[in-house]
Amino acid sequence: MPLRLSVRALLATGLILLLTAAGLLLVAVRGAAASTPVDKKLSFTCPFPLIGLQKLDVEVKADFDIPKQPGGTLTTSGLNIAVTVPDKASRGLTLVGAASIEGTAAAGVTLVNGDAKPLPVKIPLNVAKTSIPPNGTFTTQATGSVPAIKLANPGKTTLTIGDFSTRLTPKKADGSFTGIGAFTSDCTLDPGQDPVLLSFDLANSTTTAYDYAVTGKTTIKALGATAPVTGGFGFTGNSAEQTFSGGPALDKAHAEFRLFGFLPGTADLVYTPAGPQTGELTATGFTAHSRFDLSLPQVTFFGMPVGGGPDCKTSSPATADLRTGEGFAMASGGTLTGTYTLPPLTGCGAFTGYLSSLVQGDGNTFDLALAPRALNR
Repeated sequence: MPLRLSVRALLATGLILLLTAAGLLLVAVRGAAASTPVDKKLSFTCPFPLIGLQKLDVEVKADFDIPKQPGGTLTTSGLNIAVTVPDKASRGLTLVGAASIEGTAAAGVTLVNGDAKPLPVKIPLNVAKTSIPPNGTFTTQATGSVPAIKLANPGKTTLTIGDFSTRLTPKKADGSFTGIGAFTSDCTLDPGQDPVLLSFDLANSTTTAYDYAVTGKTTIKALGATAPVTGGFGFTGNSAEQTFSGGPALDKAHAEFRLFGFLPGTADLVYTPAGPQTGELTATGFTAHSRFDLSLPQVTFFGMPVGGGPDCKTSSPATADLRTGEGFAMASGGTLTGTYTLPPLTGCGAFTGYLSSLVQGDGNTFDLALAPRALNR
């Protein structure tokens, strides 16, 4: 009889560990920051026949995506629940003829989204069939399908770990049941732990328009010329996604240069946006992804036109990542700088190849100053 009790006790310990894995699986399933890996360790207490309450430690790993604004969905991926079963349980399960163990579980968490009523969620889980060694530890894995949850309300949103239950079955090598049969246990989270797996503020998306006057300069490295730049920079930002649409709209610039260091020349420069202009807001300013065509409507040597025209422009758009500098503030403006590469020119007439050699290449720069137009009125 004492031996029989010991075997059952050991088996219960192994089952309880698996049960905890399933419970934590659900917990992991329900929470974490957007595209953020989560690794959480918690302890649960589970009652078992003959051996009473048992304390189990389980590790949960998962990746979670949270929506950027109300109306989006909370999703889970990469969930893995690992439970290490101790040597004592392995030996006990072996004594009753068990060669493997498998089963199911039901775990629960509570979702609170803004001022909405708390929503309890139960998730069915599967404990994968796991071979039991005659002695030593072994690790079980639990998985489950987690539905996406729509978060309709703004405000603080939390996922809180709850209790769980499991039903596991040890089996012999031939797949038949042992004398113990299936085992069921209901487990509770031990006190003194933080039950919140995920907590974040879900804000309503707001849009804000910004409009700046632009002054500064651009340098064409190959040409060895620097041209004054004026114009505007307008965009509309999305506070929830920290993105914006819009960008620079520059006036025609006029560059003066000297070929070979002494032959005077001029070039008109027209920067035309090519497609949608986008960017990201940051804690201190923003980064704009500017995409544009550069046109040269007129190029002169010694005051005489030698090329250019309405079709003279870069053969493909150029791009520049323009970043605000230190001390920039959305309300008061500041500096905006970036570099860009110019593709070869096309459509510039008989001197297209030569003119292209004067401007194409990398290392070109923008050095701009932005001032809110409202401050200039």
